[in-house]
Amino acid sequence: MEQLKGVDWTVIILTCQYKDSVQVFQRELEVRQKREQIPARTLLLAVEDPETRVGSGGATLNALLVAAEHLSARAGFTVVTSDVLHSAWILILHMGRDFPFDDCGRAFTCLPVENPQAPVEATICNLDCLLDIMSHRLGPGSPPGVWVCSTDMLLSVPENPGISWDGFRGARVIALPGSTTYAQNHGVYLTDPQDFILDIYYQGTEAEIQRCARPDGRVPLVSGIVFFSVETAEHLLATHVSPPLDACTYMGLDSGARPVQLSLFFDILLCMARNVSREDFLVGRPPEMGQGDANITGYLQGARVELWRELRDQPLTMAYIPDGSYSYITSSASEFLHILTFPRAAGAQVVYSQVEARQLLEPGSSVISCLLEGPVRLAPGSVLQHCHLRGPIHCGAGCFLSGLDVAQSEALHGLELSDLVLQGHHVRLHGVPSCAYTLVGRLDSWERQGTGTYLNMSWSEFFQKTGVQDWDLWDPDTPPAERCLLSARLFPVLHPSRALGPRDMLWMLNPQEDGSEALRGWRACWRLSWEQLQPCLDRATALASRRDLFFCQSLRKARHVLEARQDLSLHPMIRAAVLEGCAGPLLAMLDQIAAGVGDPGVAARALACVADVLGCMAEGQGGLRSGPAANPEWMQPFSYLECGDLARGVEALALERNKWLSRPALLVRAARHYEGAGQILIRQAVMSAQHFVSMEPVELPAPGQWVVAECPARVDFSGGWSDTPPLAYELGGAVLGLAVQVDGRRPIGARARRIPAPELRLAVGPQQDKMAMKMVCRSLDDLQDYCQPHAPGTSSILAGAALAALQRAAGRAMGTESLIHAVLHLEQVLTTGGGWQDQVGGLMPGIKVGRSHAQLPLKVEVEEITVPEGFIQKLNDHLLLVYTGKTRLARNLLQDVLRSWYARLPAVVQNAHSLVQHTKHCTDAFRQGSLPLLGQCLTSYWEQKKLMAPGCEPLAVRRMMDVLAPHVHGQSLAGAGGGGFLYLLTKEPQQKEALEAVLAKTEGLGNYSIHLVEVDTQGLSLKLLGSETST
Repeated sequence: MEQLKGVDWTVIILTCQYKDSVQVFQRELEVRQKREQIPARTLLLAVEDPETRVGSGGATLNALLVAAEHLSARAGFTVVTSDVLHSAWILILHMGRDFPFDDCGRAFTCLPVENPQAPVEATICNLDCLLDIMSHRLGPGSPPGVWVCSTDMLLSVPENPGISWDGFRGARVIALPGSTTYAQNHGVYLTDPQDFILDIYYQGTEAEIQRCARPDGRVPLVSGIVFFSVETAEHLLATHVSPPLDACTYMGLDSGARPVQLSLFFDILLCMARNVSREDFLVGRPPEMGQGDANITGYLQGARVELWRELRDQPLTMAYIPDGSYSYITSSASEFLHILTFPRAAGAQVVYSQVEARQLLEPGSSVISCLLEGPVRLAPGSVLQHCHLRGPIHCGAGCFLSGLDVAQSEALHGLELSDLVLQGHHVRLHGVPSCAYTLVGRLDSWERQGTGTYLNMSWSEFFQKTGVQDWDLWDPDTPPAERCLLSARLFPVLHPSRALGPRDMLWMLNPQEDGSEALRGWRACWRLSWEQLQPCLDRATALASRRDLFFCQSLRKARHVLEARQDLSLHPMIRAAVLEGCAGPLLAMLDQIAAGVGDPGVAARALACVADVLGCMAEGQGGLRSGPAANPEWMQPFSYLECGDLARGVEALALERNKWLSRPALLVRAARHYEGAGQILIRQAVMSAQHFVSMEPVELPAPGQWVVAECPARVDFSGGWSDTPPLAYELGGAVLGLAVQVDGRRPIGARARRIPAPELRLAVGPQQDKMAMKMVCRSLDDLQDYCQPHAPGTSSILAGAALAALQRAAGRAMGTESLIHAVLHLEQVLTTGGGWQDQVGGLMPGIKVGRSHAQLPLKVEVEEITVPEGFIQKLNDHLLLVYTGKTRLARNLLQDVLRSWYARLPAVVQNAHSLVQHTKHCTDAFRQGSLPLLGQCLTSYWEQKKLMAPGCEPLAVRRMMDVLAPHVHGQSLAGAGGGGFLYLLTKEPQQKEALEAVLAKTEGLGNYSIHLVEVDTQGLSLKLLGSETST
């Protein structure tokens, strides 16, 4: 379902038959608003029809009155005024009549489709599809007015249906194509060449249908969708005060008016059709009126007189969508199963469900929002919906099972069902909640006409097989014509001594097995017909039960995703759980996984998910997610984690968490501390790199003799972020980097020497004679703040230089690869959380690719890249470094990236894989010695960095890059971005002065500077005063 810029609805109204369902469906609308399916400012109203049979026209008029009344009150009026319609976009959705295969109607029938892009995970009902079509396909571009949409059909509409609203007035129907055969049982429009409606036929003759045919042979079907302009809506609204039309609204009924049944299409719209005369219109009867309604013909005529008077002069046009499709959801079980299954599919359709034995689901079957444990076999053409079943269960072809819980599974063991519809229903009898079960045949008809069948056999055959008598089902005075499935008292709703179950119906399939005992038990029950059952259905409990089952299977899915280390985002499910009030069970499950999994990587992701839950619970309030995480109250749980006691740490975290749930600010701070807990586990995982650190003794320098380490800087050409833990060991990293000198200097270094006094003398500065900070540490207490984090980047290379100098001063030598892993370990002690690309780039010489595999312990391997002869010098002539004047804030960028990775946001996961893959392309470009290809690599790389860390490109830097773009093959900010240094691959050689002149003409760039760069072929160097040794 595309989430394009949609209609900003002023009001959405959902009409329903039963007053006890109003609050239920009101909540459903509000939930969809929270899911961002409906604009936040839209007024939502679930409205009860004034009477159960006012028809689609009466329901429309009543809904329009309610909308106008609410908008009038909101605007400060004390009476209803149609003026409020002039700036309103109103959508009226009609629930329609009862549906035999879903207690909540066709609108809330779940479909076998998923929306992976949805921000909140949820089953997709027909209502959701229609909302999407109205908001993003049909509605955009329409003027203010009133859209009316039925919910008893499946629609398909192209993304841009091509509806023109230029010069529009009156009303407009939406028509979709259908065959002349399909039209025989449906409504079709007859239009003139300008698409003005001439007539509307329902179940027309062959000649009438052919008259409506388009050039392609198809006919425009009545699709259940119409738009009223403000002018026409005002005329329609004006009828609510005119008898007998006032009886279509709650105001008229509250005033004692006699109800009238009105059709939207064959009363309200038909009077606008150009070929319909007044005489024919007044004597006509809408299809919605049954034959038993003849005594109110005169009453209906009075209503049509008023409609003719108000609406006759309003033009009625058609918008025909030839690329769309329409399918009415009938009461035929066969047709319903066809809608929910895909006979030509390669496998079963399994949506929002967890299935243990998926291989037992045959192609052409569907499982929708279910939890299936053990062997559950499903044949083609069968559907399971909203069921929690435990096998062994065998459903043959043509079955529909819905609303069954695991407690009812045993009743299905040993049976081979076929061509049956078995449903569990939540009912409320005189205020007491209970469950009932219904069983019908796939071929049974729900129509009143015809001979009728039950369980796919004639009534006489059924009576003979089961021993049931007609007096069990109907009163003796019930006319034979009214003895049908709808009125048969077949379904037990109360047993005098026990709870009901599916067996109270399933015995009818094999009555010989239970003798007469099952029949006696059935007769002892209070039974209702299907018609009698409908008002007793507890739709609130039904929807709540579906929601509970959905989250039950969601928790199973989340557990599997985490434990199997799948790159699947749980964020939509987390948002759904929070919005639906199911955060508690989700937190408990995440605690259980983190404590018991024994894998620090999985545990860290589970803790990150807890942080996401807490962040969602804050509902966008309480401050930024990134922030400090060292509150003393959380130190005890952290200490358990630091000691490796994962179970006690997680338990202590949960106990502390419970104290921080009362308001958004506390929730956000708790989320930060859970991310801090995850960082502890990341540190422990990365510290496994110390397995690859080794040293050997060398001659000890003389006391006071300086050991000097010098390093080049580095620039990254591809793969950055993939080296950052946990990506480095969960995805596997690959970064191509260059060691570079800046303005002819190797800008990073450290010196160390042994002194007689037992103290540390530390000095930091840009040059040896310009030390900006000096300190002396005489005891370990002076180092207690050693764990305060510092920004990653150049500091990683500096750490390598310092470690190398210190080790050499202490009489130990460390190879460069060992030093790379030692820096990784050191940065975890310092809690900077950095990756390995900086030390690989600056400690190793030349052009190289660093790699780490998706495993622990974390090991980094380096491969030198060989380039064509003379290419290094060519690269030196075209590579420049620009200081942007913007200080980068990599710390927050890092937190955001880790949060997105742990959430496995699809765009981030895909981009992370692309970063690794891109390193291969960049390596090839270097081996070919192609500057244009390298420029393309840089440009693509910067786009990847921006996807990984939104916000890493300040406006001033973007302005600078735009100015430089015509002069370069490619450019990128170094490292994480956000500021700092920009490196360029220029089209022409030696462009420093030329580009300085270009930037000098650009305003607002700040304190920038351009520097010469050349590839360093030495890497880390160590020397003693008076002698020099390179490593």
